[in-house]
Amino acid sequence: MLYYARGSKTDVITPDQVRDALFSVFEAMGPKKRVMAIPPDYTRLNSFAGPITDMVYEYYGDKLTDVMPALGTHTPMTDAQIADMFPGTPRSLFRDHDWRNDVRTIGVVPSSYVREVSEGKLDYEMNAQVNKLLLDDSFDLILSIGQVVPHEVIGMANYTKNIFVGVGGSDFINKSHYIGACYGMERIMGRAKSPVRDVFEYAKVHYAQNIPIVYVLTVRAKDEQSGEMVTRGLFVGDDFECFQKAADLSLETNFIMVDHQIKKCIVYLDPTEFKSTWLGNKSVYRTRMAIADGGELIVLAPALKEFGEDKTIDGLIRKYGYKGTPHTIECTNANKDLQDNLGASAHLIHGSSEGRFKITYCPGPAMSREEIEMVGFSYGSLEETMKKYDVDNLKDGWNTVNGEEVYYISNPALGLWAHPDRFKD
Repeated sequence: MLYYARGSKTDVITPDQVRDALFSVFEAMGPKKRVMAIPPDYTRLNSFAGPITDMVYEYYGDKLTDVMPALGTHTPMTDAQIADMFPGTPRSLFRDHDWRNDVRTIGVVPSSYVREVSEGKLDYEMNAQVNKLLLDDSFDLILSIGQVVPHEVIGMANYTKNIFVGVGGSDFINKSHYIGACYGMERIMGRAKSPVRDVFEYAKVHYAQNIPIVYVLTVRAKDEQSGEMVTRGLFVGDDFECFQKAADLSLETNFIMVDHQIKKCIVYLDPTEFKSTWLGNKSVYRTRMAIADGGELIVLAPALKEFGEDKTIDGLIRKYGYKGTPHTIECTNANKDLQDNLGASAHLIHGSSEGRFKITYCPGPAMSREEIEMVGFSYGSLEETMKKYDVDNLKDGWNTVNGEEVYYISNPALGLWAHPDRFKD
């Protein structure tokens, strides 16, 4: 059922209007005894999910008993991050999700279905898993809150991804990520329907119908006049129609088609958001369809301190590196550590340019040249590169610096960039 839908590429939905819309939906749904909220974590600070979660607490009060950020494989939020993102929600309500140990299997996606949607590339069954707290039948409403935006693993972020990855388990996370990587990112990104989404939908339809989940989805973008993030769309519902409407608007709003392929792309990673290549490689994922063969992607990463946010995955990235699809598949087929962590294999594929263009990482002091080069990237001096390309004087999009044309992106998480020759809908 679709409870609420509003949005367009030019719409600006104010916080008060979001609150009024949500409260009207909650009123229409009737009284609830116990409510849970599943917002994103700090890596989705721009989603407006923090204020929405605060509004949920404002409406339901002590009926909201649990808030579980959709961490997926990310590290738990710190007290400071929670206070910053959710200032109106009591700290005592927050629960950490443990994707390796805190889940229950609710059903199995059969190997025959995986083989079908992956075009025969993969043949394994998948355990559909969710955090055990979601299975507590005392909840009569679980609000999954988040932003729909182009995504490298599944095509468009959020909806059932918030459940089966955000508060899901290792088997489903690893195997779903590997499906997307083997199928091909360029065939998935920016599309609401994909082989990965298909397995999520299978799990939802067959095994999660009794979990009382309602999705609160935003579409966000930078306002060209103010430079501030604004809400372009708000969609509330419990089925694919809600997600499809949000995805359609996100594609219209967050998809940037460049008029010619980029020879040099400069991406800045905000130190409050990006401390790992696990997240920072959005600079690779989101620009790969826009960068020319033989071009260069320069990633300014002042807070980079690790590769994977999970110690196991960090070790696998250091061991195998971002060295392309054939190398990664060969290593995965031959090594149990990757077979047991297919999400890491998928990430290694996602983070490679497949030799098409050069990737130069410019880290802060917490990451060395040796570490950067060990995983297959080129190293650049952050200080020297930022002197040459002063981000304070660059605008998002095309710029000319000392006679050189460069394309600047201030936050790779906010969009998807492509050239028509590389994006075929």
